[in-house]
Amino acid sequence: MLKNFKTARFLLLLPLTFFVFGFRPPNNDEEKMQIIMVNTKNVLSYLHYSPKPINDAYSKEVYKQYFESIDPTKTYFLQSDMDEFHRYETKLDDYLNTGDLTFYKLTVDKLYQRIDEIDQMTKDIFSKPINLEEDEILTLEPKLKNAPASRQQQYNEWRKYVKYNILQEIESMNRKNEEKMKDSTDKGNSSKPEVLSQEEKIKKATENVKDLLEEKFIRFKKRKKMDWFTVYINAYTHIFDPHTNYYSPQGKEDFDTDFKGKIIGIGAGIQEKKGNLYIGTLSLGAPAWKSKQLTEGDKILKIKSNPDSETVNVVDMLPGEAIRLIRGEKGAPITLTVEKKDGSIQEVTMIREEITLEDTFAKSIVVNASDKKYGLINLPKFNADFEDKDGRNASDDIKKEIIKLKEQNIKGIVLDLRNNSGGSLTEVGDILGLFMNAGPYVQVKDGNGKITTLKNKTEAPIWNGPLVILQNELSASAAEILAGVMQDYGRAVIMGSPVSFGKGTVQVFVDLNRFLNTQEDFGSIKLTIQKYYRITGESTQRKGVSSDIPMKDIFSYGDIGEKYDDYALAWDKISGTDFSRQHLLNIQTLQKVSAERMAKNDHYKLLLEYAQWRENLGKEKTVPLSMQKYSDLMQQRKVQDDKFKVLKTLESGLKFTMYPKDIEREKSDAAFKTKSEVWVKNLQKDLYLQEAINIVGDLEVRS
Repeated sequence: MLKNFKTARFLLLLPLTFFVFGFRPPNNDEEKMQIIMVNTKNVLSYLHYSPKPINDAYSKEVYKQYFESIDPTKTYFLQSDMDEFHRYETKLDDYLNTGDLTFYKLTVDKLYQRIDEIDQMTKDIFSKPINLEEDEILTLEPKLKNAPASRQQQYNEWRKYVKYNILQEIESMNRKNEEKMKDSTDKGNSSKPEVLSQEEKIKKATENVKDLLEEKFIRFKKRKKMDWFTVYINAYTHIFDPHTNYYSPQGKEDFDTDFKGKIIGIGAGIQEKKGNLYIGTLSLGAPAWKSKQLTEGDKILKIKSNPDSETVNVVDMLPGEAIRLIRGEKGAPITLTVEKKDGSIQEVTMIREEITLEDTFAKSIVVNASDKKYGLINLPKFNADFEDKDGRNASDDIKKEIIKLKEQNIKGIVLDLRNNSGGSLTEVGDILGLFMNAGPYVQVKDGNGKITTLKNKTEAPIWNGPLVILQNELSASAAEILAGVMQDYGRAVIMGSPVSFGKGTVQVFVDLNRFLNTQEDFGSIKLTIQKYYRITGESTQRKGVSSDIPMKDIFSYGDIGEKYDDYALAWDKISGTDFSRQHLLNIQTLQKVSAERMAKNDHYKLLLEYAQWRENLGKEKTVPLSMQKYSDLMQQRKVQDDKFKVLKTLESGLKFTMYPKDIEREKSDAAFKTKSEVWVKNLQKDLYLQEAINIVGDLEVRS
């Protein structure tokens, strides 16, 4: 859950005023890292909702978290490295206090050294025959492994890793070939796909894996030490809670772009292959597309960000760095020098425009069930643009979609919050006001115990009819507030996974340069400063929101949710606030009729069986590496997988009608047309939406 920093500026400035005095701008990246460390420590200690003592116990937790982040598979560092690092296990608290980079520099320098060595190792592995008949086992579960005891053991581990990837590639080829053969037979096509011999498959798979590893190490070596520093500093922040993180200036820019749902650029994806950057998918109507000079696959050689800047050679540059050169001010020119597929070199100048990221925003569609129409609104996140008064936000978008649906004479609405990770707290109240009259919607408590009740003041809801909210285990934060308050008022039926994610905390961004008397950007801390509570006083932290109509899904058998993170803040409860239930829903009756329907739904039973099977596959700790045993294992999985193939082709029976304007847009916007077709195709297989429509129908009958 995020708040605009402006709402908390006085809270943040008072205790940290003294940071400004004695500040000297850094001369290099190391000095910059030191400043970031010390100020991160101060922000955590003074402003975090539940600050922790910075001591040896904390240091040990940071140490553990750091290596789980930097070498999670225990394949890069040797045991001798870990023995050397262990001497610093209880010193990381002191290093944070003083900005000492000793441990960070030691580990990152050693990491670069090991990466160079492993790069050479893998080249040596590929230079020799790889025995796919040898009976070996690869351990997949890091908890069952130790760091390699020697260079030879590390070599053997990477050799087995290479074999595993080759076997996976061969299996992928076999699957694709089977699908092509079946597709050819089904369509009565006389031309059959090319069939490779086993030796040809092995050769091709080996070349593919070799290329993939080469690209992996190229990307790895391109990462700057400041990138690894972000990993390091976030080991410190994560111990306070999972949602307190350090963002580099570039990371914060990416976050803001995603949150606002818009960027200023040319509308072209950037792809990396073997150290070079290429033009990816072009957004229709964007500057790159309108130029008619760029095509997917053009190699990018140089970028001139504006007429007054130097032309930058982007060979060996990371995609993220190139993207930041391409972004800029709206209306400003940018020139790309590209190499076309025919080898010709071309300079292309474009004018940057605002590119909307459509997947950020709410969308709706009419659902036809029997002889009635219902509305589906999908909200990916509670987006808001705090800097642009004309920018888009979730509540305005939802309002527009409701109006469009009402024009189609729908009888009920399903609001889909599945996979919605949250966003702006204020948007919850504004969306609530679209469905019901004024009232409190959330209580917020700060670190001093002060409780504030936020209220929706709207007395003009635009939809009073039946409402169902869909959630799953990935519905978090703002999504949980909205689902919880709708449940508390009796305004909507909540259905989906038994419980939502369980994130009951509020974050703000704290810009570090705010305390440093400088214009240089030192990045930001996304900081947990409050916990929020339902109007009943119940926290959603760790426990989430329980569905009125619980339906397990593919996530229900995995360790998904706040409660699975060791550093998540605890659940608690405060006194409820005054409110009046506005509707009386007969949940027990709805549960009963829904349970009876689902008990007869064989596809739902099969889906749950598939979810359990898939989760068990993910928990396998070892894998055989001989071709025969690996092939036998894949064959066993294929037999099981074939049982679940019907899930890919099932039809819910629901029919969907797009708006006339959207149909017109599809004629000129191929990207929009493709996305719409994929969305509808997935909706047609959505058993949860099917049952949500059934429940909306039940509500309509009883209203």
